[in-house]
Amino acid sequence: MMPGLSMRRFLGLSMLLLVPSLVVAAPALEGEIQKQATNWTAIGMFAIFVAGTLFITKWAASRTKSASDFYTAGGGITGFQNGLAIAGDYMSAASFLGISAAVMSNGYDGLIYSIGFLVGWPILTFLMAERLRNLGKFTFADVASFRFAQTPVRVFAASSTLVVVAFYLIAQMVGAGQLIKLLFGLEYWMAVVIVGALMMVYVLFGGMTATTWVQIIKACLLLGGASFMAFMVMMSVGFSPERLFAGAVQIKTDIALGAGQAPDEAAAAGQSIMGPGNFIKDPISAISFGMALMFGTAGLPHILMRFFTVPSAKEARKSVMWATVWIGYFYLLTFIIGFGAILFVLTNPEFLEADGGLIGGVNMAAVHLADAVGGNIFLGFMSAVAFATILAVVAGLTLSGASAVSHDIYSSVLRQGRADSATELRVSRITTLALGVIAVILGIAFEKQNIAFMVSMAFAVAASANFPVLFLSILWKDMTTRGAVVGGFLGLISSVVLTVLSPSVWEATLGNPAGSAPFPYTSPALFSMTLAFLGIWLFSITDKSGRAAVDRAGFLAQQVRSETGIGASAASAH
Repeated sequence: MMPGLSMRRFLGLSMLLLVPSLVVAAPALEGEIQKQATNWTAIGMFAIFVAGTLFITKWAASRTKSASDFYTAGGGITGFQNGLAIAGDYMSAASFLGISAAVMSNGYDGLIYSIGFLVGWPILTFLMAERLRNLGKFTFADVASFRFAQTPVRVFAASSTLVVVAFYLIAQMVGAGQLIKLLFGLEYWMAVVIVGALMMVYVLFGGMTATTWVQIIKACLLLGGASFMAFMVMMSVGFSPERLFAGAVQIKTDIALGAGQAPDEAAAAGQSIMGPGNFIKDPISAISFGMALMFGTAGLPHILMRFFTVPSAKEARKSVMWATVWIGYFYLLTFIIGFGAILFVLTNPEFLEADGGLIGGVNMAAVHLADAVGGNIFLGFMSAVAFATILAVVAGLTLSGASAVSHDIYSSVLRQGRADSATELRVSRITTLALGVIAVILGIAFEKQNIAFMVSMAFAVAASANFPVLFLSILWKDMTTRGAVVGGFLGLISSVVLTVLSPSVWEATLGNPAGSAPFPYTSPALFSMTLAFLGIWLFSITDKSGRAAVDRAGFLAQQVRSETGIGASAASAH
């Protein structure tokens, strides 16, 4: 607990600050087309959800006594519960709002998100899950630095974690800001501030226990709501995928005709949603983007951290199995929801601006579809679920960022492992506050970006920096500290630099002229990930230092523990 501030008093202050913002929402102002009239049903459901999750946080705070409780819920989560929580972590604003928006806008091309996000899970299942649980304690840096010099590897791992968390946080904050702006009629920046404040309450007091249970509840609600939306869409077309796609093509053709295109061009534009090329323009971008989504999954710090919340390697494997089931099912639904949005949202003037754009921006496609198929009450429910989705993911991300600073930098590097649990916990909570402020500022700055694409940037960094180091540290005996640090930083720096130089940031966000981006491809992963692997290999095989001999000699002990779990229980005893 933070000094001088009781849990009850803090929650009371939080509600005093937040409830007026939630309830006294400004009405739609004349001339501001994007602001909507206040949706009282949605506000009521938001209030119920916020009250429920704050209650969970209060309960979790009473159980959060040590750093182990704060980071990993004391290792007491079952495989099934953790599988649902991982699915909840993964089914973020990018998945629900972003992918459905990408499918609505680009058709077939939007599927690259669903497939890319999903196919990373077999890598985690068969190569990583058990080994991570057997080798680690709180963070993936515990695993990456197992046989290497602690300080340089942990500095790299913490730096990489914070960059990935920052990119991922932007997407969630943008999604939350647009959602609340749409439903409450609040200013966008006010909406982002509300989310930041609530997220800090969850993490500061509840830690991993509260975050896990919020994730589980939210995953169940999101799966139920998305199932209903997909069912209603399919029922409207007689459960015929062919009619769904044919209807979507016809609507896209009509929109193109309405925009003044010639009939042949309009027909081609409508048909284009059933083939590639609307979003990913060239083969190199397609390969690079797919690699980022697939390998980035195995390098996301807030997902990797979840394997330390279960009591054994067997439960870790079970976690991934259940997570894959729920996530695979959910991504099937987002595809139907995206095409359903073409049928129900793009044809309804109620959801469109005067210029034909979507009210609230393209990311709100799924929210408008909820209104179209289920009316105001279901809209309120899905809005509250989407808000819950964002809050829970932001809490998990903040927790992983805070643990990188407090556990990897402060405790392991600065204090050389001699920090007591209470001090480490205090540093983690201070970091949480700092990350919350940064998330709000970045969320406001990146207001116009597609949130699924913002998350793909985080995946590109995770695939380029975290995954190569983690993968080779577990499986390659000749890897050394120098190789891990130099190769890892090469992947991290090159992925960030190339992302900034790509059209999506250089032109769309920074406002430079079209065609001026120095790096022409959609994602840097093909180049930066290759550079990381080459760097690790080259700087490891040329390393003849005494430290390198120690690193290589430690591989056998690491392998025995990672495969058998012998020694893991004692090392991570809580």
